[in-house]
Amino acid sequence: MNNIEEILWNYIDGHCTPDEQNTIIELIAKDEAYRLKYQELMSLNKEFMAMEIDEPPMAFTYNVMEAIRTEHAQQPLKAAINNRIIMGIAAFFVLTIVTLLVYALSHVSLPTGSHPAAPASNLKIPDLKSFLSKPVMQVFFFFDVVLGLYLFDTYLRRKKVQKDIQ
Repeated sequence: MNNIEEILWNYIDGHCTPDEQNTIIELIAKDEAYRLKYQELMSLNKEFMAMEIDEPPMAFTYNVMEAIRTEHAQQPLKAAINNRIIMGIAAFFVLTIVTLLVYALSHVSLPTGSHPAAPASNLKIPDLKSFLSKPVMQVFFFFDVVLGLYLFDTYLRRKKVQKDIQ
């Protein structure tokens, strides 16, 4: 685009200062090249204004959103798992187990007899009868029965789904 067109487009679009507008009006009135180019650009501008802007169909937005949704649905869930988190959890449990083992082994007292294979008389085993009372056992068996029924139900549902697929 040449300099005359740029000046005239700025004037037509209204991007000029008042001083520049006065100068351009004088150029259009006095110079034949400016007047012809101005008339040509004004007719072109009128044609642009008369054109209707194409609008996308009503379902365009819906179709785009569905395409995005299916694209995200196709990605495997394994991609969202961060390995550093899994390693951090594993390190926590390993550290906890090692700490408990060190603590337990540091508080064990071994017998100081002449024979290393002699039975340890200082080791005391806790009395489990106080922990295994009747209500504790009932709660334990109730939990086991509920868990067993849940697993059996899951097995039957999985079997039914596989049968429906075939």
